Amino acid sequence: MLLTGMKVSVITVNFNQPKITAELLQTLPRRDNIEVIVVDNGSTVISIDNWQLKYPDVKFIRSEKNLGFAGGNNLGVKEAIGDYLFFVNNDTEFTEGLVDKLTAVMDANPVIGMISPMIKYYSDKALIQYAGYTPMNYYTCRNSCIGLREQDNGQYNNIIAPTAYCHGAAMMVRREAIEKAGLMSENFFLYYEEVDWCEHIKRAGYEAWVCTEAVIFHKESVSVGKKSKLKEYFMNRNRILFIRRNAALFQKIIFCIYFILLVTPRNILAYIKAKNPGFIPMLLKAVWWNITHSKNSSNLGYPINSIK
Repeated sequence: MLLTGMKVSVITVNFNQPKITAELLQTLPRRDNIEVIVVDNGSTVISIDNWQLKYPDVKFIRSEKNLGFAGGNNLGVKEAIGDYLFFVNNDTEFTEGLVDKLTAVMDANPVIGMISPMIKYYSDKALIQYAGYTPMNYYTCRNSCIGLREQDNGQYNNIIAPTAYCHGAAMMVRREAIEKAGLMSENFFLYYEEVDWCEHIKRAGYEAWVCTEAVIFHKESVSVGKKSKLKEYFMNRNRILFIRRNAALFQKIIFCIYFILLVTPRNILAYIKAKNPGFIPMLLKAVWWNITHSKNSSNLGYPINSIK
């Protein structure tokens, strides 16, 4: 049951980044109808005690194990009491009116299951990271991020419309949509989980939208680095997993041929050329994981009764 007047639960996940998370907490709006939840996801650097003293109005949750992006956020969902749940990366910075602009669009359009603001790079606040997504090509598991690395010259101003996918760095989700579609699948651990979740929310009868009138700044890839073995492993592993979970049989067959005969040798050559030979085992490990976890693709996440 929701508390009177509660509207939005802001949920963020921290993993060994106390300084970055503290910077986010300083930019968050403090109002009676906004609940803030921070999930500490198995950090070895534990800062919750200090945070609780400094931010007594924030709800802190501690997991002794790193549950990944989906698992950490799912913990937050189970404690959240808002009508709308606003999932934001801890390496983001809020702008004036961000929450109000998104909730106003959600209130006016019940068909919206999830919505993202325009995302700009924190390091260059005139540079766009996200203004929507194009649909997925299920034969190649490729799509495009609209506006990526474009200078903001107003070309995406005043867009409030459906998009193929929302962005995991900042996405507001309707509670009713979560109750129908279930929580994020924790099979992914890191990357592609929000795209997969968006697919299931849309199948539950809702739409994904973008609102470029609302803006958030993102310090991209603070958690895993812009290039790392961890990122390379999960990006490849979960690209395959996404297709296994969401594509039709014929599309899956074509994708497998494409990935094995084209993507794998092309990536290996690229790793060698870039002097990153350590990425090669990560790619092969990603493929092998999908082979040895062939039954996991049928897990569509958590049932409705797992949500409070």
